[in-house]
Amino acid sequence: MENILFNPAAETLSRDEIHEIQSRELRRVTRRVYENVPFYRKKMDALGVKPEDIKTAEDIQYLPYTEKSDLRDNYPFGLFAVPRSEIVRVHASSGTTGKPTVAGYTQSDLDNWAELMARSLSCAGIDKNSVVHIAYGYGLFTGGLGAHYGAEKIGATVIPVSGGNTQRQLMLLKDFGATALACTPSYAMNLADAMEREGLDIEELSLTAGVFGAEPWSEHMREQLEKRLHIKAFDVYGLTEMMGPGVAMDCVERCGLHVWEDHFLPEIIDEDLHKLPCGTEGELVITTLTKQGMPLLRYRTHDLSCLDDKPCACGRTHIRMRRVKARTDDMLIIRGVNVFPSQIEHSLLKIPGIAPQYQIVVDRKGSLDTVEVQVELERTLIGDTVRDLEMLNHRIVAQLASDVLISCKVKLCQPGSLPRSEGKAKRVIDNRK
Repeated sequence: MENILFNPAAETLSRDEIHEIQSRELRRVTRRVYENVPFYRKKMDALGVKPEDIKTAEDIQYLPYTEKSDLRDNYPFGLFAVPRSEIVRVHASSGTTGKPTVAGYTQSDLDNWAELMARSLSCAGIDKNSVVHIAYGYGLFTGGLGAHYGAEKIGATVIPVSGGNTQRQLMLLKDFGATALACTPSYAMNLADAMEREGLDIEELSLTAGVFGAEPWSEHMREQLEKRLHIKAFDVYGLTEMMGPGVAMDCVERCGLHVWEDHFLPEIIDEDLHKLPCGTEGELVITTLTKQGMPLLRYRTHDLSCLDDKPCACGRTHIRMRRVKARTDDMLIIRGVNVFPSQIEHSLLKIPGIAPQYQIVVDRKGSLDTVEVQVELERTLIGDTVRDLEMLNHRIVAQLASDVLISCKVKLCQPGSLPRSEGKAKRVIDNRK
């Protein structure tokens, strides 16, 4: 796999140059949020911190952390740092109470996003001669459009297929001659399974690279994908709150994901919120340095990782983060979608006839995650007809699909049949572990 740099000047900055850029941009973003976002002004005032106190990147230690709950509390646009007239796009991901996590973008933000995704895709050897088949979802989810504009920035041919309809995906992969596949790793595995079922010879495809993200995945899955699809598989990292995919990316050396430090300042912290040195595992925290529409200070990702600032043989000088394999909170990631148990509960409680007793069973069949929501009926429904119960089941399935953005199987249970606990209820059984 060829080592391609999209923007060599930016990707090979010296460590001193990166520090200078981060210090300058941290001063700017601190003043921007203090002057334009009441939430941050209140937080900084409570800590006795003023924008003029921030002089170098090391001074980030004096700034407040941002939690996902802060985004929820300021829903939908309370953290925007520019007038609505300057917001040209809004993306969102699912939230814990049925309300999505919102991100706003100025034109400058979109231009930077395209640049960073172009850098990221180039790490996978994608260039203007590539044909990129994008099977991430399009819409409010950042995956599809993030990969789309990055590939176009490079000058590659983009096939904007979006997710689903596996048979059609296989046909287009073959007929359009895609050289790169961008999707979740679990869906890539599903495509591999479908190829085998259909008797499609992998040699009939032109794929050489896969760019997979939106959910944690193991080195074992990488090996399987590379073996079954005859590709080199690369990990892309991002969050809607930051920008979307393209915050960090694998390179050909496979020794961590380069974090684009001229746009993001990463930290690793322990459970007591103390900053940890490079090489120590902890929670990844990221500050957006150049985001205009919705900049975030010290955003707690709840992803477990560590940082490595040693030189990389690929020539890129940006710090590397270890691939994320676990989270510090109870969020489930199902087929690339963030799902919280409380979110499912919120959806269930909208439906009459359902008792407040439920259990979520997550499993993996083949290469795809499955979710079964087991929920107890109220005793008043025990005498209902089979048709009535089928209609109720369909309604619950539709409600969950609308609120949680994934398809779930629903099992209606007799009153009192689900396990009880004297302490915290065990709402989730994750058999994937």
